[in-house]
Amino acid sequence: MTKLTDLKTFDVAEHLDNPQAIAEYLSLALEDDDPAFINVALSDVARAKGMTEVAKQSGITREGL
Repeated sequence: MTKLTDLKTFDVAEHLDNPQAIAEYLSLALEDDDPAFINVALSDVARAKGMTEVAKQSGITREGL
């Protein structure tokens, strides 16, 4: 029998592995019109892509993200 403590916590960033998945996720966050959720979604995408890579592409320091 599986115990609740044996289950892995779901992390959406692990599933944002292609541009289409990322675009759909961000579109849903924007449609929800909840600033807190939009912030979480952007953070999830940054983690999925790698903070350093996002910082390079955006021209912002990693710490600035």
